[in-house]
Amino acid sequence: MAERPKILLTSPVHPDAQALLDRHAETVIAPDTSGATLNALVGDVDGILVRNKLPDDICDHAPALRGMVRHGVGLDFIPVAAATARGIPVANLPGINARTVAEYCIAAVQHLRRPIVHMDRDLRADGWEAARAPAPGFVEMGGATIGIVGVGSIGRAVATIAGQGFGMTVLGASRRPGRMPEGVEETPLDDLFRRADAVILCCPLTDDTLGLVDARRLALMQPTAVLVNVSRGAVVVTDDLIAALKDGVIAGAATDVYDHHPLAPDHPLLDCPNILLTPHVAGITATSTRAMGMRAAEDLLRILRGEAPDNLVNPEYRDATTG
Repeated sequence: MAERPKILLTSPVHPDAQALLDRHAETVIAPDTSGATLNALVGDVDGILVRNKLPDDICDHAPALRGMVRHGVGLDFIPVAAATARGIPVANLPGINARTVAEYCIAAVQHLRRPIVHMDRDLRADGWEAARAPAPGFVEMGGATIGIVGVGSIGRAVATIAGQGFGMTVLGASRRPGRMPEGVEETPLDDLFRRADAVILCCPLTDDTLGLVDARRLALMQPTAVLVNVSRGAVVVTDDLIAALKDGVIAGAATDVYDHHPLAPDHPLLDCPNILLTPHVAGITATSTRAMGMRAAEDLLRILRGEAPDNLVNPEYRDATTG
C-alpha cells in the first residue's frame, strides 16, 4: 500500500488487532452504530471492519470504499449485493468462533437440564435441604439425544462435543443433505424435533429458515425437551416460544439472539419461565475476540493491498470492476 488507507471500525476490536491496523492504516472507530453515523463516516474510507449491522445504503455514501470484512460469520450485517454491484470485495471468517459457540450451546443445555447454579442460589437463601430437593428431577447429558439444525462449522463442533464428549445420540438436519459428518444421523426436520431431548439452532437466517420454529414445530417436541438458539432471532417465532414455555409444551429454552436487540426492559421474554437469556455473546470470549480481530484485520489489509482474503464471499464483484 503506497499510502496509509483509512479504515472504519464499527466497534472497537481486540487491542492486538488494533495495533496491527494502526501500523498500516489510519483507523476511525464509530462513536455509535446508527445508520446515520456510519453513513456520515464513510465518505473517505477505504475499508470497513464490520462488527455491527451496516445501513443498506452505505455503499452509496462511500465512493472510496475498496473492501469490507465481517468480524465474524453472519453476512446479514453487510449489504453484499450492493457491494458486489459496486465492485467491492466482501470477506468473512467462517468457523473462526465455532468452538466458542459450540461450548456455549453445551453449557446452555447443561444449565437447562441440570441447573446447578440454582442449587447454589437456593443453598445460600433457603438452606441445605431446600437446595437438595430438586436434584432427583435433574437429568444428565449422557444417553440423551441432541438434534442440530444447521450442521455447518458450529453444528459440527457441537456434534463432536456432544457425541464424543458426552456419549449423546446426535441427529442433524441441514440444507445440504448427504453431507453429515461421521457420528451424525441425518434426520428429517420434523423427526428431529420429535426425537431430540435438546434441539440446537445454528442455521443461517434465510427465506427458508425465517420462522422455522413456530407453534407447530414446538408442539412436536417432547415436553421434557429444551431448545437453544444461537442462529438468529427470527428463526424462532418469539410469541410462539413464549406460549410454549408458559404452557409447558417444552421444558426450557436458551437464546442468545433476538428479533431486535437490546431487549426492551418490558420485553415479555424477560418474564418468561424456564428460559436462559444472554446478550448475543455465544461467540465472545477473550480467546475468540482476539482470533476474530486478528483474522479480520489481516484480511482487510490484504484486500487493501490488492490481495485475496482468506474467504471472499462475493467473487463476482470482479465483474463490476471489469465490465
